[in-house]
Amino acid sequence: MKKNITFIIAFLLIAISAQAQIDRSKMPKSGPTPVINLGEPFTFKMGNGLTVLVVENKKLPRITVSLSLDNPPNTEGDKAGIEGVVSQMMGKGTKSISKDAFNEEVDFLGAFINTGVSGGFAQSLSKYSDRIIELFAKASLNPNFTQEELDLEKKKLIEGIKSGESSAEAVANRVRSVLAYGKNHPAGEYTSEETVNNITLADVEKYYRNNFVPANAYMVISGDITAEKAQKLVEKHFTPWKAGKAPSFGIPEVKDAQYRQINFVDMPNAVQTEMAVMNISDLKMADEDHHAALVANYILGGSFGSYINMNLREAHGYTYGGRSTLPRNKNFKTAFRATAKVRNMVTDSAVVETLKEIKRIRTEEVDDEMLKNAKAKFLGDFILASENDRTIASRSINIKTQNLPKDFYETFIAKINAVSKADIKRVANKYFNLDKARIVLVGKGSDVIKNLEKISFDGKKIPVLYFDKYGNRVEKPDYNAATPEGVTAQSVLDNYFKVIGGKDKLEAVQSIYSTSEASMNGMTLVMDMKVTSKNQTMTDVKMNGQSMSKNVFDSNKGYFMQQGQRLDYTEKQITNAKNEVFPFPELKNTTAILEGVEPYEGGKAYKLKMSEQKTTFFDTETGLKIKDIIVQEMAGQTISSAMMYSNYKEINGIQFPQVTSISFGPQKIDFNLKEVKINEGITEEDFK
Repeated sequence: MKKNITFIIAFLLIAISAQAQIDRSKMPKSGPTPVINLGEPFTFKMGNGLTVLVVENKKLPRITVSLSLDNPPNTEGDKAGIEGVVSQMMGKGTKSISKDAFNEEVDFLGAFINTGVSGGFAQSLSKYSDRIIELFAKASLNPNFTQEELDLEKKKLIEGIKSGESSAEAVANRVRSVLAYGKNHPAGEYTSEETVNNITLADVEKYYRNNFVPANAYMVISGDITAEKAQKLVEKHFTPWKAGKAPSFGIPEVKDAQYRQINFVDMPNAVQTEMAVMNISDLKMADEDHHAALVANYILGGSFGSYINMNLREAHGYTYGGRSTLPRNKNFKTAFRATAKVRNMVTDSAVVETLKEIKRIRTEEVDDEMLKNAKAKFLGDFILASENDRTIASRSINIKTQNLPKDFYETFIAKINAVSKADIKRVANKYFNLDKARIVLVGKGSDVIKNLEKISFDGKKIPVLYFDKYGNRVEKPDYNAATPEGVTAQSVLDNYFKVIGGKDKLEAVQSIYSTSEASMNGMTLVMDMKVTSKNQTMTDVKMNGQSMSKNVFDSNKGYFMQQGQRLDYTEKQITNAKNEVFPFPELKNTTAILEGVEPYEGGKAYKLKMSEQKTTFFDTETGLKIKDIIVQEMAGQTISSAMMYSNYKEINGIQFPQVTSISFGPQKIDFNLKEVKINEGITEEDFK
């Protein structure tokens, strides 16, 4: 109580004093510019080539260890993905300590250790510094590579690749890199299921030996530790690291597009367009333009209040957010990107408005207040980050590896404050190239192409070139496929009923009980589904035998159950369920509308609007159902998800898809059918 009273009295005294002395009608004067002083770290170099920097910081009783390998970038060729696989396998035990024992000890110490081919990071209380540096060294220098761990990491990586194939975001990230850098460039090559399957345990061990070497390695130890003790621990545990230099094979030259152009990738399942306006930049951290370019990009698209975001989001409502990035890389030229996820029907307008904002920063002087606020916000982030030990470590390494002057960060704030309006315009013209801009769009072509082909900017039409999901040039897809004469929504449905078993056989189905399995992050998901002709359904998704989510509808009411929390159906959800919950809901539909023919990855499909919430696609050749797109409102937002059906096989005279792929946002899960029971295995208890 005494402590609380003392605090209250002190607070009142300060408040009264402040009220008496501050004139709140006047803007307070800015204080002196803070000085970021990293100090001169104690530095020594090991005989094997490892450079060590020690930064003493006694503010907190902890230490951090940051290891960075400044190796030249190389392509991985037909084993693309191997660096990620090797990095994931490192840090999971050592040759002398099992994975479980290693993780248990790190947890017991309240520490953190992470290692990979490009370096690592460790943090612990300073009283455990001896042991944590020893464990960090063991994990880094003696990783325990096993076939079991390799198989697991490959499986997880392939799952991620497969889930990304139907994600416009994942495809956009891949294609942008391919088109900017080329497939034979370290920043442009991509990992595929084939390249991951090429990786063997021998490849893992060889890659580790060749690339985890100390010749270009830098270690920063910071925190509550003396330089003398740090040196002793490093010499004790890292002397066994054998000297070596990573291979270097050279990097292809990167160039801009020959002229301003739209590069379009068709994703028929995309509910929005992934947009990127790009050009090649040769900016380095050591360049005189570095600070001005940071501020210029911040104003253009590096913050919420930036030109691009205020235009696309606030003024027009095209997107939830528009951003830009201007990366630096000392080894090769990089790609400036202005990006946004925009609604399909405003894709063309979003492109034009983004180009306008780039032109604006190149031709108009930035507003005084905008420049002032940009500097203040940028420096605020910089100063706040300076309190982080990991940031201190990375800055110390940057000075060593980026050819920066020793006072680079000490003078950083002053140089940011010195950036002028003229500097902003100058660097914008140098690094934001409109004439050779490459506009990469990934979206639903049938919705957006017609307007994209009409786009002009500065009096010049922007040509549209077409690419596939891997950055290969292709012909323009046929978006005007005519619906054959006589084809109607009902004829499409009737053909579907015929090819999967016949309408009479489908109508005889009273219930279906199916079990499917999927893999997610190395774990197995089991989905049990039960549905009856009496408008009842139950879906239960389990992991390790435990129910993760459950959905039940008994023909009158329903509920969702997730992690013990129950949420009852709304009236709208009940109405939708009454129309959709049947073994073959298409049999009950009498209002379907044929909206045309659309291309998809496997060919062409009839598009049927089944209801306000559901659109279904049927292959024009096979007649099979290939996809449902379902639109739902959840928590005040409209959520779109897709269910893809493939690999049909006959079970009891009826064709069932063996794979059902569920996509929501960038995530995709493939459920493989394991068992189907028709007219058996279901009771009324299942729907309670």
